[in-house]
Amino acid sequence: MLPPVRSAPLRARLAASLLGLAALAPAGAAQETVTRRPPDVPFVPTPPEVVDAMLRLAGVTSSDVVYDLGCGDGRIVIAAAKRYGARGVGVDIDPERIRSARANADSARVSGRVRFLEQDLFQTDIRPATVVTLYLLPSVNEKLRPTLLRTLRPGTRVVSHAFDMGDWQPDAHLEVGGRNVYFWLIPADVQGEWTWETRGPEGPERYSARLEQKYQQVTGRVTAGRDTVPITRLRLAGDSLTLAFARAGQEMEYRGRVSGDAIRGVVTIGTAPGGGQPWSARRIRRTARAPADSAAGP
Repeated sequence: MLPPVRSAPLRARLAASLLGLAALAPAGAAQETVTRRPPDVPFVPTPPEVVDAMLRLAGVTSSDVVYDLGCGDGRIVIAAAKRYGARGVGVDIDPERIRSARANADSARVSGRVRFLEQDLFQTDIRPATVVTLYLLPSVNEKLRPTLLRTLRPGTRVVSHAFDMGDWQPDAHLEVGGRNVYFWLIPADVQGEWTWETRGPEGPERYSARLEQKYQQVTGRVTAGRDTVPITRLRLAGDSLTLAFARAGQEMEYRGRVSGDAIRGVVTIGTAPGGGQPWSARRIRRTARAPADSAAGP
C-alpha cells in the first residue's frame, strides 16, 4: 500500500477540482439569469374586435405571412390562421407568453400554420413577413421603425394597435371602440435622379426627374429638354409610383413598379385609347438620406 503522505497531494488536487466545478454551476446559472432581458412592454391583451379590425385593415389573405412582434398569448397570428388561412409567426421574449401562445394554437387547431419564437423582437429576422402587427409602446415603435423600413420588402403592410410611428404618418387610421388602429405600407426607395425617354405630344423626348423622399411622401421636379415641368401628381404606395405632369397641353401620367434602380410600367398621354404605352426609367444617381429613416430596398 502506498504511504498516506504520497496520496495527500492527489486528494488535495481532486478536492480542489471538484470545488472548482461546483463553483462554475451557480456562476453559469447566475449569468444566464442576468442576460435574459425583461420584456419591452407589459402583457395587455388586444380585444377581439381590435384584432379583427387590424387583420381587415391589413387585408390579410391565405397567401400572407403575418409576424406579430410582442405576440403575448398569440391571439393575432392564431386569428390570421384560423379566419384567413394565413401563416403566422409570433415573437415574444417572455417564455410564459410563448408557452401560452403554443397552447392556444393547439386548442385552435392551427399549430401547423403558426409558430412562436422566444426571441428579442429587435433581433428577429422579419424578412419573410408580408404583414407585421404591433401592440407595443410609442418609444418601442420608434426604435423599431428603422428596422421595419430597412428590412421589409416594399408593399409589406404594418398595423399597430394604439400607437403610431412618430413622424412617419400612417397611410390609414381607424377607431374601434375608442381604440386607434394605424396602417402603413413599407415604401420603396425612390430618392435620387431618374431618366427615361417617351414619345410624347411633340415626338420622342428625354425626361429626367429628381425625387426627394421622406417615408412615403415624395416631392420632386421633372426636366424635359431644357424645360422644368411642374408635377401635378406624385404618389408612392409601396412599390407603386404614379407621376403626372402636363406637356404641350396634354397630361402625361406615368404608372409603374419600382424594383431597385428601375421602374417599369405604362404612360398614358391625354385621353389616348389603348391603356397607354410601355414605359421604363432607370436611376442614374442616388442621393443621401437619413440612415434611420431610409426606405426598404428591393
